Amino acid sequence: MPQLSLYLDQDTLKKIELAAKKEKVSISQWVKGKLQNSFEKKWPDHFFQLYGSIEDDSFQKPGPLHFKNDSPRDAF
Repeated sequence: MPQLSLYLDQDTLKKIELAAKKEKVSISQWVKGKLQNSFEKKWPDHFFQLYGSIEDDSFQKPGPLHFKNDSPRDAF
């Protein structure tokens, strides 16, 4: 299996060691799991249940915008 070398500061290494110990896995297994999870394209849990869940009158579709309100542009 290929190997990877990382250069970490002591504080980060201590955090990784503690997290791996907490999950009862080796440091390599912990880092591998975090890397694999970072490559997955997934939405957070219950993400789609949030749609339409806010009842607030300030959330309204704005009216059409007109160019007369646009900032003047510099000519080149």
